[in-house]
Amino acid sequence: MMESASSRPGLADLILFLGRLLLSLIFLHEGWSLAGDITATIDIFAKLGLSAPVALATIALQISAGLSVATGFLSRLGALALALFCLATALLFHTNFASQNELLHFEKDLAIAGGMFVLAASGAGAISIDRLLRKAAGMHPWLRAALS
Repeated sequence: MMESASSRPGLADLILFLGRLLLSLIFLHEGWSLAGDITATIDIFAKLGLSAPVALATIALQISAGLSVATGFLSRLGALALALFCLATALLFHTNFASQNELLHFEKDLAIAGGMFVLAASGAGAISIDRLLRKAAGMHPWLRAALS
């Protein structure tokens, strides 16, 4: 059976997919980098006054929510989690505006949070696991709502 033009992904869907991949890349890279040398990561977090469980939770968040955004699976939830993470990071760790580098990181975190909030509001689009699952018959109503 041939697909109709309206059922195929359009340019906006491709752009949304590319945007999701680009937004997720920084979190997946950082999460895997932190996990790759867990001893050094825990030491760095300790110097910041943060515990090992916080370090592990940060790694888990970056990888799981990064994959969520990249694949479009529960992407609204993943995007919201990463948006809040970026806001917290900006406000807790990048407030020394006398340093041009810290100001740049603060602004970058705010910009990424903004992109994630837009994604949380718009959803993953047509090129996503969410869309495939929404089409599945017999889905529980709460899961269908989460994927919308």
